[in-house]
Amino acid sequence: MLLFLAAAPVNTSTNPIALQPESLSITPKEFYITEVLDERENQKAVAWLLPLTNTLNPAAKAQPVDLQGGGGHAIRQFIHQSLPVNRQLRPIVVRIHDYKVTEKPGTDGRVEGRVQLSMSFDLLRDGEYVYLTDYEGAVRYNRAPSQHTVVEPALRRALASGIKFLNEWMDTEASKNEKLALGVKVFFNDYVQHNRADTVFYDPKRPLRWEDFTGRPVGSKYAAQVFPSFGYGGPTEVIEGYIHLNLNMKVYVLKENSWVRAGSNNDYALNHEQRHFDIVKLVVERFQKRIAAKKLPVVDYGGIIAYEYIESFREMNRLQNQYDTETQHGINHLAQERWNARIEKELQEIGVK
Repeated sequence: MLLFLAAAPVNTSTNPIALQPESLSITPKEFYITEVLDERENQKAVAWLLPLTNTLNPAAKAQPVDLQGGGGHAIRQFIHQSLPVNRQLRPIVVRIHDYKVTEKPGTDGRVEGRVQLSMSFDLLRDGEYVYLTDYEGAVRYNRAPSQHTVVEPALRRALASGIKFLNEWMDTEASKNEKLALGVKVFFNDYVQHNRADTVFYDPKRPLRWEDFTGRPVGSKYAAQVFPSFGYGGPTEVIEGYIHLNLNMKVYVLKENSWVRAGSNNDYALNHEQRHFDIVKLVVERFQKRIAAKKLPVVDYGGIIAYEYIESFREMNRLQNQYDTETQHGINHLAQERWNARIEKELQEIGVK
């Protein structure tokens, strides 16, 4: 009687990969992960693995294998369980664009594997996603054809590298990146420059002079005319996590747009024109107070300031028209005296005079 002994066949079926949480040995100081979005093009599987065999078969085809519970769920669970969460910090959204393992026959009868990871990070601010940065990385491994045990650690290592990259990036950028700013601080400065040949900037120590009126009278019956206006601008920088907005406030008169008729350059007329200049200064002070009283959002502080600027510009035009209407462009001396007193009082209250 002959007895034939056959080698036990290798189990070529592959169960879903159970991604294990691990401590990443980092404690984020600037962020916590609030959301993980699975945006992979192919969400049916994470790994394409060669079948388990005793001997490598160069003709074997890789088979799809997913993570236990599904790729998106397993990735979220790994990240949330591997990192501490401090909701006092900045909420970060992780977007997974690509996360997969591919294998191919290697040398010396072994299997070569590669884990590819592509992800991006957003800041969640006021319900909106603010893009921050990207990460791409890869992990390679080499295994025996008869076991898959190295696959799961390689998947973990790839994700861990991405999260560690985020932690280092946040530590570097948190204090200087405007997107990560914790708030906005506004600093106002009066722009005063007396060496401009074409412009007079508001300075209580340097009122208007008739030599500032260099334009030629055109189409007007009035003795003199001035057109003051205002603008703002200045550098922005992030210091210790806060946007420092340094606004240079420019209250100015263009000399070529200001004119006086011959024989009308007396002190009374000059005072009337100076009050036009003072009114703009008062409007600008109110503009500054409104901005200073607001808690400006990081996302659109520029838009809010621009809106307030337009509103102040309208206020300026309204007051200038009211001033000229009530004083009859300076002809009504009694009304002019009332406006003089009103403007002087307000200038003193805000500390200009």
